[in-house]
Amino acid sequence: MGRLVALSLLGIALALLGERLLALRNRLKASREVESVDLPNCHLIKGIEAGADDIDILPNGLAFLSVGLKCPGLHSFSPDKPGGILMMDLKKENPRALELRISRGFNLASFNPHGISTFIDNDDTVYLFVVNHPEFKNTVEIFKFEEEENSLLHLKTIKHELLPSVNDIIAVGPAHFYATNDHYFSDPFLKYLETYLNLHWANVVYYSPNEVKVVAEGFDAANGINISPDKKYIYVADILAHEIHVLERHPNMNLTQLKVLKLDTLVDNLSIDPSSGDILVGCHPNGQKLFIYDPNNPPSSEVLRIQNILSEKPTVTTVYANNGSVLQGSSVASVYDRKLLIGTLYHRALYCEL
Repeated sequence: MGRLVALSLLGIALALLGERLLALRNRLKASREVESVDLPNCHLIKGIEAGADDIDILPNGLAFLSVGLKCPGLHSFSPDKPGGILMMDLKKENPRALELRISRGFNLASFNPHGISTFIDNDDTVYLFVVNHPEFKNTVEIFKFEEEENSLLHLKTIKHELLPSVNDIIAVGPAHFYATNDHYFSDPFLKYLETYLNLHWANVVYYSPNEVKVVAEGFDAANGINISPDKKYIYVADILAHEIHVLERHPNMNLTQLKVLKLDTLVDNLSIDPSSGDILVGCHPNGQKLFIYDPNNPPSSEVLRIQNILSEKPTVTTVYANNGSVLQGSSVASVYDRKLLIGTLYHRALYCEL
């Protein structure tokens, strides 16, 4: 009888593991392939060889690019080189990517930038918020951008128990932001277990010097975050659920869910087209290729444009798609005056004139 019970328990455990593995493959879109959608006037950006995970563009056309991200278990084309922040002036005819100097005292050797966001204060001071993973820990760094010197002055490092696994950030004040946690845990093994079991414990946190609180939760893996042009809504990408959540902001900074847009791809970072309010989404058509890197079968890239997301039937169009022959693992797309930048998790970056 004891052996029968043991075999029964083993069978149940194996069945549960198999079901979770199948569910994970579906969440990763492990069988999906894309057909190429090309743009005619594009070239790879010189100097970006190991990813440009996130991009934010100022109203004057200065684009900030977060480069060199390294994550446990992910491929890297430059594993020993620290990350950095690059800048491109999109008002110039042939813009180049230049690395910004960072003020003394900041630990450049362990700089591992992830999501970024800019905030322009009433006195026109530009602040750059950077999610940082020094030695795979979690901090938010606040810099002041000094345009004349092409440099960043480090102002503050933020750590908090409610920011255990920060992915992306949207600044709403000089020291105020919303941030996504893509996992509840910070330990790599517990993160993997959380993902495998599909616990939906990821969340969004609001941070200010006076208050820090969870304002939205129940996500599979909260990833990119941005804000509507009128500042009334927060958009959150849930990468493994293939969803974009629209959340309404309240005066106390709390959020309530308004709607969910379901897509057929892994949605990463979100950018807003300043001319239309459309959302541009950097996507991963096949997440398994992204996490299990094979140079002979590399991860593909996909960029979507979402129009009228608040309407009953938003319009979703494919702006760009590639099977990995040109661009691998697109994570972000940002546009300024018909100039499009497409960044990737750990590969190259693309500049296109639309």
